[in-house]
Amino acid sequence: MSATLSPVAAAPRVLRLHADDDVVVALDQLLPGAVLAGEGVTVSALVPPGHKVAVRTVAAGAPVRRYGQIIGFASRDIAPGQHVHVHNLAMGDFARDYAFARDARATPPAAQPATFQGIVREDGRIATRNYIGILTSVNCSATVARAIADHFRRDIHPEALAAFPNVDGVVALTHGSGCAIDAEGEGLQVLQRTLGGYAAHPNFAGVLVVGLGCETNQIPRLMAAQGLEPGERLRTFNVQESGGTAAAVARGIEHVKAMLPRANDVTRQPVPAGALVVGLQCGGSDGYSGITANPVLGAAVDLLVAQGGTAILSETPEIYGAEHLLTRRARCAAVGERLVQRIRWWEEHCARGGARMDNNPSAGNKAGGLTTVLEKSLGGIAKGGSTNLNEVYEYAMPVRARGLVFMDTPGYDPVSATGQVAGGANLICFTTGRGSAYGCAPAPSLKLATNTALWQRQRDDMDLNCGEVLDGRKTIAEQGAELFAQMLRTAGGERTRSEVHGYGQNEFVPWQLSVVT
Repeated sequence: MSATLSPVAAAPRVLRLHADDDVVVALDQLLPGAVLAGEGVTVSALVPPGHKVAVRTVAAGAPVRRYGQIIGFASRDIAPGQHVHVHNLAMGDFARDYAFARDARATPPAAQPATFQGIVREDGRIATRNYIGILTSVNCSATVARAIADHFRRDIHPEALAAFPNVDGVVALTHGSGCAIDAEGEGLQVLQRTLGGYAAHPNFAGVLVVGLGCETNQIPRLMAAQGLEPGERLRTFNVQESGGTAAAVARGIEHVKAMLPRANDVTRQPVPAGALVVGLQCGGSDGYSGITANPVLGAAVDLLVAQGGTAILSETPEIYGAEHLLTRRARCAAVGERLVQRIRWWEEHCARGGARMDNNPSAGNKAGGLTTVLEKSLGGIAKGGSTNLNEVYEYAMPVRARGLVFMDTPGYDPVSATGQVAGGANLICFTTGRGSAYGCAPAPSLKLATNTALWQRQRDDMDLNCGEVLDGRKTIAEQGAELFAQMLRTAGGERTRSEVHGYGQNEFVPWQLSVVT
């Protein structure tokens, strides 16, 4: 696809993405009788913006291409000018050439080093925010944790943090698990890995872990499994040993008060852009996601990787069917094979539950023009830019590699981003075409609108309008550079729209894998 998107005609406006495509994408609502200039096709039915219209005859059972790739198979004969969507396009099996590492190429370093105003912790780790976090070992201690955090809310008790202006806030990250699960199973291991990643996250100046006391996920075992040591920065206690709810809340408040002076004693300073670890997310996608916001994010990722930074691509069910485009870019065959192994795990996981990998897109995605998971995946992969895939991680594992990496997560955004932050992401970039509302404490989250109509309708929730690419005002490369600059400002302390609105605590959703008994 060209880096500059030029509509085929001024009116009606449609977009061809590849010479081999069987469809073009409507940039405006197309009415019956409209003639698509440059295609020689007359529209036969109403086609909403963001949806596809056929420009060739496709026989039933034949593949349909967008991006030059298969997005599904015609479930009935399709004539030129017809709307192509769920009524005539379906999933189907086809062979994919993984060509492991065939297209791997070295990324030249950036000519000019970039920096942002980061926070350098005592051990050298770089933070983009400065919170105190309250984690829970089990759902049963969630109410106590939230009550402790509420005591320090600036919108309710502005005096509580008045003397600590360098502290971004006190947040309670609670969850619905921690007990009635297999004590030796994968589910508890994943939960502990997630909690351990958050407890050690550089964006937390201090962490308090609150338990109930009788849960499966015992705090001492959690700490030992994750190599965590209690101390001034990391404190723990249980509700039962504290004398009940009121006493536990009071005890927690005192713990936070004791951590605040040290947390406040920070100064931002210039640090290399390579210290950024960015989680890549898309949610509430539409037919424009793979054309504007995702490629713009991919262009910014390429700039970040050239600076020595890290980007985490995830949402395994939403790369399904397009994974061969990543395996070709794998650093080595072993990395590509690890990605395919995760795909196979998901196929088996879905089969055990009587589900299907192609149960995507969601209702909102379909309303926005996406028809199959193949189409969604091809657009979603664009977030990862064009550099090598350097490593593959399981959910919430610490990310140590630099450059573009992949973390195996569900497609559900809160669960996926929770795993990325547990792995070390200190910034999230989230593209949306339908208007997802999202935040991710303690990591700031930038929201990228795929189209100008969404930007105008929901600007209060969006940080960047990638619809300017569709409107012809900017190229993908230009807006990618703009986004990269915004990422650096955000990492340096500039607040995102989701932070202004207080998003981030309710979006902590660890992946629950265990059977609940």
